[in-house]
Amino acid sequence: MTGLGESWCSDADALRKPGFRHILFLCVANSARSQMAEGIARDLAPTGVRVSSAGSEPASVRPQAVAALAEIGIDISGHCSKGVDDVARPVDAVVTLCAEEVCPVWLGDAHRVHWGLPDPAVAVGTPQEQLDAFREVRDELRRRLSVVFGR
Repeated sequence: MTGLGESWCSDADALRKPGFRHILFLCVANSARSQMAEGIARDLAPTGVRVSSAGSEPASVRPQAVAALAEIGIDISGHCSKGVDDVARPVDAVVTLCAEEVCPVWLGDAHRVHWGLPDPAVAVGTPQEQLDAFREVRDELRRRLSVVFGR
């Protein structure tokens, strides 16, 4: 994972603009990275900022994503995967999270940021090793979103 000295910090600064009232997190399946980003951002965002997530090929929310966020007190057990067409408009900022696959394209007018993070849903190994992959992405998302929302 990348650290705080990386180039994503300038993107985080841009996302702090007060005019951004709706932030959308996108990945392919809307099952892991974007779901965790939505949960963490909702926990950190100030009142009045709407947070959504979606995918180009929605699947179902991974139980490891639910478990990883539950460990830090965030409940996404009621979330469901959504497609890009299901997102309420307008969207002010879009954060794509894909690393090894082709990210969905947002055709609407919005500020775009790309944070390429590995997909923990493809992690192999024991169930513990797979959950650890979700924890690593969760922790990186929380680090970045803490910068975005000044927490």
